[in-house]
Amino acid sequence: QVQLVESGGGLVQAGGSLTLSCLASGKIFSINSVAWYRQAPGKQRELVAAISGGGSTNYADSVKGRFTISRENAKNTVYLQMNSLKPEDTYVYYCNMVVRSNWYDGAGAEYWGQGTQVTVSS
Repeated sequence: QVQLVESGGGLVQAGGSLTLSCLASGKIFSINSVAWYRQAPGKQRELVAAISGGGSTNYADSVKGRFTISRENAKNTVYLQMNSLKPEDTYVYYCNMVVRSNWYDGAGAEYWGQGTQVTVSS
């Protein structure tokens, strides 16, 4: 089993910055794609940023130029650097990883973190 634990959320003023981290632990052979999603109460979870297994990145239009996703494979960690934050970035942010626990696991399994609240005040 694999666990994902996010950290780094909190309250920040508009224009400020935060860095979210997500650490994966447990039985990990390799981590394929990693991503950050966000969700408001009663709304659908939406993709914020992702890195594929090949290293390609993808960002939601609303965060392009302000957010940067990165990964540190040796530490099984993914980051989301968030700059120039806006009140509309206020969400619960979730880490997502596709993890292979064994070499024979094929595409791997998808895991989610518990979420971390980001609140941006105006």
